[in-house]
Amino acid sequence: MSNVPTPHNSGKMGDFAKTVLMPGDPLRAKYIAETYLENPRQVNGVRNMLGFTGTYHGKEISVMGAGMGMPSIGIYSYELYNFYDVDNIIRIGSAGGLQDCVKVMDVVIGMGACTDSNYAYQFGLPGTFAPTADYGLLSRAVEIAKKQGTNVVVGNVLSSDVFYNAKSDVNDLWKSMGVLAVEMEAAALYMNAAKAGKKALCLLTISDHIYTGEALSAEDRQVGFGKMMEIALELA
Repeated sequence: MSNVPTPHNSGKMGDFAKTVLMPGDPLRAKYIAETYLENPRQVNGVRNMLGFTGTYHGKEISVMGAGMGMPSIGIYSYELYNFYDVDNIIRIGSAGGLQDCVKVMDVVIGMGACTDSNYAYQFGLPGTFAPTADYGLLSRAVEIAKKQGTNVVVGNVLSSDVFYNAKSDVNDLWKSMGVLAVEMEAAALYMNAAKAGKKALCLLTISDHIYTGEALSAEDRQVGFGKMMEIALELA
């Protein structure tokens, strides 16, 4: 019996390309498809989690929203890897800056994803798993950014389950460990990729800074991440 369509995805087998770009916001997925892809077609609309497939410079690419948080991207990435035969997922999201060297609109590449989540519990491991990016995707992304003249910062990010944290010092603690920025999805994506034997990378644009108070508007977050989007499209 076929696993597709799923309760969360109306796509049929073959509707998704081998590489899927995944912003959190489904409207950003729509923007990317309409702005960058040739002949995009919508392949998913369940729960308004919009997904599209088209071509970029002749190569087939898909883009689909992932939602907010690890439970959400955990569902969508699992299905893409295991049911739709997707090989690569590149998260293109926003993050809050923690370090002084990270500025609003900078592009950060998550080499590793620290987390306060219990997502790894399901795997029954006899220790702590370190969620990491695929090195091949990471190194190619850095080279593409260099050719574009885009400065990127590579290192650890934090994938948190909590947006409004009751602990007032939590950001200080992660900052003291050199974590560059905080977001909410990369660790689950990296774990799903590892378990499925597939590849993943998280590209982030700093949308706000936890310590300086700088922040982009919701509209800027939706349409203003061009450098990151172009790195991901070339990488795919």
